[in-house]
Amino acid sequence: MTTTEVPRTTARKLARFAGHYVEMVVAMLAGMVALGPLWPAAWLERPAVDAIVMATNMTVAMGLALALRRHPWPRIAEMAAVMYLPFAALLVPYGLGAISGTALMVAGHVIMFPLMLAAMVWRRAEYWH
Repeated sequence: MTTTEVPRTTARKLARFAGHYVEMVVAMLAGMVALGPLWPAAWLERPAVDAIVMATNMTVAMGLALALRRHPWPRIAEMAAVMYLPFAALLVPYGLGAISGTALMVAGHVIMFPLMLAAMVWRRAEYWH
């Protein structure tokens, strides 16, 4: 018996791509909720530490979600780096007193989401199917 695979339409591929992005965001939110209480409250009072802890919580959960979908480890590491990069870069102006702790957290998140999308577009063979 032979089977023929019907090619997916561009709209279907785009929907799956967008769905994958949303799945990663949901996993990140779950990571913040589930892993947040595990950290000492004293650490979270320091904005720089809080930003790295939040990035860690989101990255662990998102990495687990990608691993469950059988993405290769180099792609998981790449996405994890994209998630940490904004926070790491913003620690410099925060440490110099140029931005507040709130700005560090908000800007880190605002920058992280388009960077994640850019990584997905760059590796669209991994996500566009």
